Formats: sequence, structure tokens, C-alpha cells
Amino acid sequence: MNEQERSDVQSVAEAFSHAKALLIGAGAGMGADSGMPDFRGTSGFWKAYPPLAKLGIQFEEMANPRWFREDPQLAWGFYGHRLNLYRKTDPHFGFSLLLKWINEQNLSPFVFTSNVDGHFQQSGFPQHAVNECHGSLMHLQCVDQCGQAIWPVPPDLRVEIDEGTLHAIDPLPACPGCGGLARPNILMFSDWEWDPARTNEQGTRLNEWLEENGDSNLCIIELGAGPSIPTVRKTCEEAWKSSGGTFLRINPRDPQVPEGAFSLARGAEDALRAIEEIRIAG
Repeated sequence: MNEQERSDVQSVAEAFSHAKALLIGAGAGMGADSGMPDFRGTSGFWKAYPPLAKLGIQFEEMANPRWFREDPQLAWGFYGHRLNLYRKTDPHFGFSLLLKWINEQNLSPFVFTSNVDGHFQQSGFPQHAVNECHGSLMHLQCVDQCGQAIWPVPPDLRVEIDEGTLHAIDPLPACPGCGGLARPNILMFSDWEWDPARTNEQGTRLNEWLEENGDSNLCIIELGAGPSIPTVRKTCEEAWKSSGGTFLRINPRDPQVPEGAFSLARGAEDALRAIEEIRIAG
């Protein structure tokens, strides 16, 4: 850790000791430290999904709802593989550290994340304190929009996949309302069929929480959120500017911050461990 990083961490740790509330912003970099595939760049995506490399299908093309109508086996092959991976992957130690700080200081927490893996809830964060702005792969909706409300993925659901072709094997996940095809309740590219009801409810709770906690005692930690889809970065910056609290951005590739904020050019777990070391040292 260089001098500037140490100074920033010490300043954040000092502010954190007086905080009453913690807003956690999290992007793909938070999941990457748990071993999730990095879809930044075609090479990373195709390394994770060789059958799609053979077909020349890039992430932005695959993450499109049209596949659930045109080739549902391929659509569920891709999203089923991710679902299976997220379920068997343990969240990294950084999640536990955040919960430790929240419990030790009796902080009021809220999470705003673009990740769809459900790892904050899996780690022990309360459901009512998480806003998943792009939805959740742990929840499903009806492809035909029959009126069935969003439902959680059944615990016993496992999508069987032909690894050679990345095609899911029947039966595919079905809607409990009409029996038709189900799809993940996540916002895809060119997605006019996404049901935002669950995410909108979460967003309402976040806004109410910010009204109650948006003052100088608010600490904001943003982890692994890049500028290419800047929803998490913008939300955290706006909360910081409105509250006058403390803002720390953790990002190994894009650590730039507005004047008055702090940054660490490190991965999420590594940075959180560094903060914990300084907190323990006093």
C-alpha cells in the first residue's frame, strides 16, 4: 500500500468509526473476486463460453431476450450455466467483513448493486436492504407475460446443460401460472419485456432509507463498479453529494473520483482486507 492509499484508508476508517449508516455500491468487480467470469471484452466472455465463441456470439448479443423465443435451449443453456455457477460459488471474505463492520457499529445498511448473483443475500444481508438495479438471476418471470408475479427460483431447480453445445436439456424452467416458458428476471440488452416490479419496490425502499440516513453520518463504499454502465457509480456519487458524508471508491481499473472523495486502486476483497487491518491497528 502506497502513502496515498494508506492516507485514504486511514481517513475512511476514521470517518467510518463515526458513521451511522453504510451504503454499499457493488458492480461486477465485487463478484469477480469470488471467481465469477469476467465478461469485459470478447476474449474473457468466449473463454468462459467456448460454444458461443464457435458461433461468434458476443455477450451483448447473447444477453438479449430474443433468444428465449428464437432458441430457448441456448438461452437457458447460457443463463442456466450462470445460475448453476452462482449457486455453487461462495461469496468472498469481503462480504463477511462488511457484515462484521455493520454489526460491530450497529450501522443501518443498504446495498445498491448491478450484480444479479444474489450473493449479498446469500452472505446474510437482509432482503429488505438490497436494491438489485438490473434484477436477479435468482428470480424468474413469464416469457409470455401472462400476469404471473415474479417468483423465486425453486431451491430444487437445476438446469441440465450439454456442455459441448451450451444447450439446455428439457424440461426448461416453466411459468407456474400458464405453464409456458420462464426466463430470468434480469434486465438484458434491448429488453422491453423485463418485469421491473421487484426492482422498483427495492428502489422505493432505498429512496426511503436515503431520506432517513442521507446526512454527514453516511459512509458510502463503492466496489468494482466500472464506468461503461455507470448506474452504480452515479448512484453512489449522487448519494455522497447529497449527504455530505464519506465516499470511498474501490476499483483496480477505474479508481478516479471527484475531489473530496477517496479511492483505492485494488480489487474488492483485497481493499476490504486492507481497511480491516488498519481498523484493527487503530
